[in-house]
Amino acid sequence: MKYIGVDLGGTNIVVGVTDREGNVLKTYTRPTIATRKTEEIFDDIIDMCKTLIEEYNLDASSLKGIGMGIPGEVDSKKGVINYSNNIPMKDFNVLAYMQRLCKEVNFDIEFYFANDADCAALGELVAGAGKGCSNLVILTLGTGVGGGIIIDNKIYSGFYAGGAELGHQTVVHNGEPCTCGNKGCLEAYASATALIRDAKRAASQNPSSLLNTLTENNLDNMTAKVVFDAKDQNDSVAIKLVDDYIEYLAVGVANLINIFKPEVLLLSGGISLQGEKLTKPLEEKVITKVFGNKLLTKIDIATLGNDAGLIGAAMLSR
Repeated sequence: MKYIGVDLGGTNIVVGVTDREGNVLKTYTRPTIATRKTEEIFDDIIDMCKTLIEEYNLDASSLKGIGMGIPGEVDSKKGVINYSNNIPMKDFNVLAYMQRLCKEVNFDIEFYFANDADCAALGELVAGAGKGCSNLVILTLGTGVGGGIIIDNKIYSGFYAGGAELGHQTVVHNGEPCTCGNKGCLEAYASATALIRDAKRAASQNPSSLLNTLTENNLDNMTAKVVFDAKDQNDSVAIKLVDDYIEYLAVGVANLINIFKPEVLLLSGGISLQGEKLTKPLEEKVITKVFGNKLLTKIDIATLGNDAGLIGAAMLSR
């Protein structure tokens, strides 16, 4: 049995076919070109799915279904994109549009839809660092802070679409402004963007810091990696920045553990590449914040990288 997954991103559309275990057998990629009409984007998706169906000679007996991960608020029960900001879409009936594919290949296909971060969580559960677990939380530490929740092997999205906005829990009352319009969100403190913002402030106030040397005295070159590199070289400013960053992250992680008690909490995104330099001090801080000061949840790094969303999308129909 084969499964087709679609990972719709702001930059690229990736469509692939997997087996039941989530092993990726083949993928095709096209640029999203998010400024064009929504219908044109899904015309490409239909064409890419059709190519895979024809290439693998798939039919109703060999294709379990097609799953799609979409950024934004997705009503998976109705098959409707309520809202997406990365790819300007609103109130678009994906399910109705994708039915066209059934006519083109002459057999009925089951379609499934979910938020892209939720798909990444499912992918890690099936084929990544969460394999063998049934309850999992994932936090993506990138430009923003995204997340997904799996409870009893199923995606949790709340009573209505748009649940699991883990980056928009408040960790500092009336704190730093967030892109969502609120203040003090985890995203405003634990994203790579937030760390870069704080590092620029600190570097400008401390001219002798390695942060300035490593950016060649051009703060536009600041990255999260630069901050961790300076910390590894015992720069006192960077040491404090990283410690503060992990402290805020620990607040958010402890909140999630206290609420959901997952078997594993995974970190993904660019900052997660720090590996144990991130997870070890994070665990030390989290254990002081979780209920009972006993940490039973494993904190680990996601392993599937860019394939997580595609695999999770494909597994929606498993």
